[in-house]
Amino acid sequence: MAAMVRLQRQINSLVEETYARKNEAEESRNPEYVSAVKIQSWFRATRCRSYLKHLNSSAVNIQRKWRGFLGRKYFRILIQNGVFILKLNYYNSMASKIQKVWRGYYIRKYIFNYYSRKRYLEALQVKNEIVRSELDEYAEQQAQIQQRMADEQERNNKIYAARKNHHLLSTEVIPGIYNSPFLPFPSEQEYELRSVKPLGIRRKKGDKSNRFDPAWKSYNLPRPEKLPPLVSKPQGPFREPQEVQEQRYKGFKPSLRVATNYYSLDEARKQMKAEEWVARINDDIFLPVKSRDPQYQKLLYTTSKYGHLPYGTKYFREEFLDKHITPMPFKTLVPPIPVFDKLNDTYSQGQV
Repeated sequence: MAAMVRLQRQINSLVEETYARKNEAEESRNPEYVSAVKIQSWFRATRCRSYLKHLNSSAVNIQRKWRGFLGRKYFRILIQNGVFILKLNYYNSMASKIQKVWRGYYIRKYIFNYYSRKRYLEALQVKNEIVRSELDEYAEQQAQIQQRMADEQERNNKIYAARKNHHLLSTEVIPGIYNSPFLPFPSEQEYELRSVKPLGIRRKKGDKSNRFDPAWKSYNLPRPEKLPPLVSKPQGPFREPQEVQEQRYKGFKPSLRVATNYYSLDEARKQMKAEEWVARINDDIFLPVKSRDPQYQKLLYTTSKYGHLPYGTKYFREEFLDKHITPMPFKTLVPPIPVFDKLNDTYSQGQV
């Protein structure tokens, strides 16, 4: 009890002290918070920097190791390529020396051999002389042929001129211009005219034109020049020459009856019958019902005197119990089906 009384007496001082400490804590709360934030930021920054430093050092070590590995690998490749190039150059130089020695020996032995070359030139000179003599003979032969052809052409021209001028030949009554009465004997042209026949008019086979052509055609005179074409269209109701020529020489256009075959319809029918016979499935041709044809017989299993079969309403499929095709828990009764007897032309009762 004494302690309780003592504590009750100290309540006011304790409350005041509590409020004083509380106020002091509230006053120092903000500076302490700021200080704690600074300490935490410094510590975190220190940790982050140390971690980044560790990562940077680790990355540098990894890069150093990898770059060193790649460098040594590339260096080995460079060394290998360099050694290969050195060997290749050495082998090429040795091969060039071998080729040089062999080619020199071969050329001195077989190509630029002085004595063989001398013999070759001597033989070539003899061959040239032979070829030159043959060419001279060939040229002389060609000149003779050309001269003979020229003489033949000249003789033909003389004969043609004599035939063309055959009308100047002298007769028993009238002497020609080449057979002057004042000369002791006729001239050379007179004898040529006597030795040839007159030049006739050449006509094409089947040509029914006038046999007497103009003078410039029969005597090979220069053809007269054509009249200049008309610049303007002539006056009057005349059509164009091109249109007249097209109408005159237009192609033959037969009628349809003339252009086609007279028996084309019969041939088309035969072809159609042949195609129908090939594509036919049944040989019995369907004929329409006529008065003289037998009456149409109705189907046996659809309509009869017993009525229509109830297929589709009671029985949906055929069942063969003896063959055990479809298992059935009970026996199904099937009504009798009329069967047509061809011999007696009657219906009899049958059962499936």
